Amino acid sequence: MISFYPGPSQVYEKVPKWVKVAFDEGILGINHRSGRFEKMLAQVYQLLQEKLGVPADYTISFVSSATECWEIIAQSFVQESSFHLYNGAFGEKWCRTTKPLVAETAGYKFDFQEGLDLDQVIIPEDVEVICLTHNETSNGTQIRPSLVTALRENYPDTLIAVDATSSMAGVALNFDQADLWFASVQKCFGLPAGMGILICSPAAAARAEELQRRDHYNSWLKLRDNAIKLQTHLTPNVLDIYLLQQSMLERKPIDKVEEKVFTRYQQWSEFIPQLSGVDWLVKQEALRSRTVLALEGDPATLSALHQKAEVAGFTLGKGYGSWKKSTLRIANFPAMKRDAIDGLQTALLT
Repeated sequence: MISFYPGPSQVYEKVPKWVKVAFDEGILGINHRSGRFEKMLAQVYQLLQEKLGVPADYTISFVSSATECWEIIAQSFVQESSFHLYNGAFGEKWCRTTKPLVAETAGYKFDFQEGLDLDQVIIPEDVEVICLTHNETSNGTQIRPSLVTALRENYPDTLIAVDATSSMAGVALNFDQADLWFASVQKCFGLPAGMGILICSPAAAARAEELQRRDHYNSWLKLRDNAIKLQTHLTPNVLDIYLLQQSMLERKPIDKVEEKVFTRYQQWSEFIPQLSGVDWLVKQEALRSRTVLALEGDPATLSALHQKAEVAGFTLGKGYGSWKKSTLRIANFPAMKRDAIDGLQTALLT
């Protein structure tokens, strides 16, 4: 089966080859305090800077998942106040996860069909971190770069945290416009699930230093201390780090990857009107995600499309949250092959 589920999703076709090399060369058993691991991690940091545009003075850490980053941010960079902007299930879950950890946690839910208008939002001046989801996987929306830039301009001294779980490594991100970025590797990175990436700015690092919160196992300060030594705090997913290294060595720079993703998004946009009984969930084209395509329809129509795809050897994503029964989702991640997309589209039209 070829998975078009929006994470975990289809991995790069060379992953089986890389896994065999990792086994044959003993990489699966290397110690994360060893020189061999440190050399590999140093190259991974360099590749993420070169291929994704991560600033050289930002700190990269590897954790278990993107959702773990919700807690790391609350427990390492915030003392009293957190403000969340969201329009879907994952942004809301982030806010809900933070509330037991940060006393003054507030959220603003905006209409996913209208987008976020910062002029309509009252964010407390003394808030410590503003949190937003760049690409909301539950409903197929994406925040445009100009909005993150505007947020930075309006709140230059406030930390900004961005959940880029289903967009990082698929679209270009202006990392210098926010302080904390995080994602998981099972989406646009095209790798097996089981590892998250947390990227931290110098401003956020200074805030963590000021708070000195080391009372949690995965306190960011502990992650940082080990990252400086080219190690990890926890025993890491060595295989995923190796696969990340190999995939980044072969990847084109993010602007080229984004161009491919957008071209395929446009092809999907031309194809979707041919499907009877379904339409885009997000009506404004400017608000749609380029990496997670959400379509709405009645349950019977959606079930028939799922069945057509499965018979042809493809897996579509089901709906999520309040859209669980009324939508299906299709991943448009970089690892998807053109012939697989053609095959799925042919199957859906039969």
